[in-house]
Amino acid sequence: MSRRLADVARKVGVSEATVSRVLNDKPGVSDATRQAVLTALDVLGYERPTKLRGERARLVGLVMPELQNPIFPALAEVLSGGLAQNGYTPVLCTQTAGGISEADYVELLLHQQVSGVIFAGGAYAQDEANRDHYERLRELRLPTVLVNAPVDGMGFATVSCDDAESMEQAFGHLVQLGHERIGILLGPRDHIPSRRKLQAAERMAERHGVELGPDRVVHALYSLESGQTAATKLLQAGVTGIVCASDPMALGAVRAVRRAGLRVPEDVSVIGYDDSAMMNCTEPPLTTVRQPIESMGRMIIELLMRQMSTDREIADELFFAPELVVRRSTAPPAAHLPA
Repeated sequence: MSRRLADVARKVGVSEATVSRVLNDKPGVSDATRQAVLTALDVLGYERPTKLRGERARLVGLVMPELQNPIFPALAEVLSGGLAQNGYTPVLCTQTAGGISEADYVELLLHQQVSGVIFAGGAYAQDEANRDHYERLRELRLPTVLVNAPVDGMGFATVSCDDAESMEQAFGHLVQLGHERIGILLGPRDHIPSRRKLQAAERMAERHGVELGPDRVVHALYSLESGQTAATKLLQAGVTGIVCASDPMALGAVRAVRRAGLRVPEDVSVIGYDDSAMMNCTEPPLTTVRQPIESMGRMIIELLMRQMSTDREIADELFFAPELVVRRSTAPPAAHLPA
């Protein structure tokens, strides 16, 4: 107990006696100080006294699939700033191979009495994943927002970048440059955003009379290494342009092109997705489809705050338009270049 008192007192900047009065629900403490002490308990991982657990902590769970892709730290920064402006503290939960599962994170967050949860990528976007922990959040009516493409019928507020539009922009750009042998590098087969991108690519291929056979569509994990391996298969199929489902995948594709003794963009054009940090500093600078994370982040916070202030269920999926950012990793195919 003495260690807990000292840790919380140090965190808040008050005396241990003040912390003790809050924990014992005694008078003589301002509402602001009382709330600060309770928040510090949650942040430091200490259990609240039973009689105080009925109050929601001013904490919001922020569940990320990983932080290696620069788009997720960037989104976390936007969301953390928005939460802070509304008086909430984010509790960042990141998933790693063999680490804590998403369902376990939900249990931990519920134990911390969080006021809401934001999921930026997770099992909700995988058609074959277990989603019992989401059902629990629905039963508890805990304010929750999902980012990007959940499985149909989940009933949560969702903010998505338009996957179909992003593929149409990328695919259309390669067609306009004169490419006819276009490869598509996507995430896992049961991943909803990848399914949406594939459907859009198939529509674009049919519209422009471009062949898009099974050898020109490859599924992989969202990493540079997986992107490199998958892109190698596309190069073997003879593609001259590759549309990737993430920037790390695209960087892997660039590496695969070079390992094959070819050049980007002279021999093979590569397009990424996200426009994450430093993509204008790669060699060559990467053409990519930008997700408007600033605008999306503001809407995510707005939807979360709206749920906290009303009993009305919010379950719409709001779409944001992507933007193709053309840099130097795309060019006409070699046959179309002037002599």
